[in-house]
Amino acid sequence: MPDKGNSAVGEHGVSKQTKATKRAAVKPSGARPAAKPTPETAASKPKTTKAVVKPVVKAPAKPVKASAKPVKAAASPPKTAKAPRAAKPESHLAMVRRARKINRELAEVYPYAHPELDFRSPFELLVATVLSAQTTDLRVNQTTPALFAKYPTPEDLAAAVPEEVEELIRPTGFFRAKTKSIMGLAAALRDDFGGEVPGRLEDLVKLPGVGRKTAFVVLGNAYGVPGITVDTHFMRLARRWKWTEQDDPVKIEAEVAEIFPKSEWTMLSHRVIFHGRRICHARKPACGACPIAHLCPAYGEGETDPEKAKKLLKYEKGGFPGQRLNPPPDYPGRPAPPLGASS
Repeated sequence: MPDKGNSAVGEHGVSKQTKATKRAAVKPSGARPAAKPTPETAASKPKTTKAVVKPVVKAPAKPVKASAKPVKAAASPPKTAKAPRAAKPESHLAMVRRARKINRELAEVYPYAHPELDFRSPFELLVATVLSAQTTDLRVNQTTPALFAKYPTPEDLAAAVPEEVEELIRPTGFFRAKTKSIMGLAAALRDDFGGEVPGRLEDLVKLPGVGRKTAFVVLGNAYGVPGITVDTHFMRLARRWKWTEQDDPVKIEAEVAEIFPKSEWTMLSHRVIFHGRRICHARKPACGACPIAHLCPAYGEGETDPEKAKKLLKYEKGGFPGQRLNPPPDYPGRPAPPLGASS
């Protein structure tokens, strides 16, 4: 029954069988011929045949190299942008150079810088400076003409009636305390210095109402003795420009004095104060109109738009009258109006 054998072996069995027969035919002589398969043998071969013809199962693919050893790019975290480096702190030498450059450029901006109090003698300058505390130089200049017309000398002022002096200087504010100070210093000048204003710091600071700031104003502008005037404007700008971090006037004076030559102290004071009054104001600096903005660490604290900043300029920089009724001949602005007159 050949059909049964074919049905049991199948197509692959026939093929294998044929190949086995051919291999037996080419065996060397002496080999035992293969037994002719009987129907029973053929019927009992499916298991063996299936083992022979079992489909070849593909070996599992070798693991990808990346799984055994992670790819470097995948293992490393994604790169992020580096944070910008913090600005390197300014060295003391660099600060000194920048400070001196500011002074040179201010000298070009304010070649006419001067004391903004009207005076004709050391005595008038001394009294006017004491009166300028907590008020403007303009208000003092509008007040002192009547005061000096009535009391032209220390002797006259020392012998005055306090109430009359108070009434004359009332516009400057704190008039009672100021009356006591100017009458006290007038008496000291009369009694201790022969009616003359002394030209030494140690003598001036002994007078009632006279501190280092007032003394340096008198010494620098009446006697030509260099001094740094640390008023509210100078203090503000020295800190904005990083010349100092102190907030005590005496300490500020000492630190700034180490930056500049002594010969520059008086004019430096005028230039810085001029700039503070005209451009670098306390509340709203006109940064966009500042000629030394490129040297200022505090640039941006105020208005940076040029057109808006121009509207913040004061005195001659803004096209308005200055503070002095009798300014120096080289002053480019208009004189201030007398007390009670409209500007």
